[in-house]
Amino acid sequence: MTRARNASLQLLFGWLNLALAVPGIYLMFGMPLVMRQYGWSGTEIGLFQLAALPAVFKFLLAVPVQRLRLGKGHLVHWLLLLGTALLVLYWLIGRHNLIEQRLPLFAMTLAISTLVTWMDIPLNALAVQWLPRSEQLRAGSIRSAALFLGAIVGGGAMLLVQARLGWRAPFLIMGAALLIGALPLPLLLRKRTAAPVPERAMPVGTATSLVADWVGFFDQPAARQWTWLLLSAFPFIGAAWLYLKPLMLDQGLPMQQVAWLVGILGGSVGALASLLGGRLIGVLGTARAIVAYLLAALLALVLLTVTVWVQLGVAWLIASTVALAASMGAVSALMFGLTLFFSRRQRTASDYGLQSSLFVITRLAAPVAAGLLLDRLGYPGMLACLCAGLLLALLLAWRVRQSIAGSAEMLLASERQPVVGTVSILSEGKP
Repeated sequence: MTRARNASLQLLFGWLNLALAVPGIYLMFGMPLVMRQYGWSGTEIGLFQLAALPAVFKFLLAVPVQRLRLGKGHLVHWLLLLGTALLVLYWLIGRHNLIEQRLPLFAMTLAISTLVTWMDIPLNALAVQWLPRSEQLRAGSIRSAALFLGAIVGGGAMLLVQARLGWRAPFLIMGAALLIGALPLPLLLRKRTAAPVPERAMPVGTATSLVADWVGFFDQPAARQWTWLLLSAFPFIGAAWLYLKPLMLDQGLPMQQVAWLVGILGGSVGALASLLGGRLIGVLGTARAIVAYLLAALLALVLLTVTVWVQLGVAWLIASTVALAASMGAVSALMFGLTLFFSRRQRTASDYGLQSSLFVITRLAAPVAAGLLLDRLGYPGMLACLCAGLLLALLLAWRVRQSIAGSAEMLLASERQPVVGTVSILSEGKP
């Protein structure tokens, strides 16, 4: 029964993560193709990407979620409140075709981006509270797979829907997907779906300052080592993936083939690798998985660098794309899973928001630096620098792997043992 309940929760959280991934990808990565057709300049399209900035401030958006308790089961209530606001925005943006109205479209996209970013906090905080620690690495892999699938749906399928059914259709579909995921939440709350008693739990309602929350996060065993890994493990391979489409175009591949290879094939491989990577963590152990996944990412990036440098041809370029997508999926699953692990049960929103902001800052900064390197050194030089950065991240991972794995094992062990004299976090939704 417990296994079926956990599987149902994983499916629900995966669906909601997918529903929240699609709108941002559609508006900020899919829509520029349509914008170009309607005469938007490159500068206008570039400035439009500033609508993604709310993700940088997720640590601030987490503050009201953590501190303003909307009754029993307040995380579910936060999800429903923000979800309702998001549905209203879908209705407003779908009323009129805004593709030729720069400022209104940017304002609506910024508002949707803010709500999607905000909803991500109670959603994944709820995953920490409702799922046992032994399921959280799997939850990270499912979330990673949802993001890859979101790239396929938002960056491809929704554009086809808009072309055939009109401006409003994608927003109706995205609204329906959100409703399907949100409707079971009140029922689950009433049934008191919950996780085991938390480790080192604090009584509900314990008040601390915002700074004390952050200090408490870094006081966890191996939290500082994990933070350095969080900052360095993904940005280099993420930057390489971002520049893969223009790289292929400059290598002479037609646009449709590039879209299929990177968007469809790459997204599918990344999603499968995320799911398999999550399961392999249990086989390899956290310490070995950290090193193995980053080593695989480095080898994939080296393969791409050599392919471009030596001009090995299209077949090797395709092989590099598949290898890069697979390693990126595995690394993403590991990063998301450990982010949940290092979110304390009574400080889930603030801990998750802080880690997400740190992750986003380096993920956004790396492509900017890579673009400067591209202009000065070309693709081979840029990729070589990214390889060097990833090598440093791998060396760091080798050094901190045992500390991070030991902290994860402590959390699992403490969960298996009953906690005496504390109030369970499962009072979330209980009288």
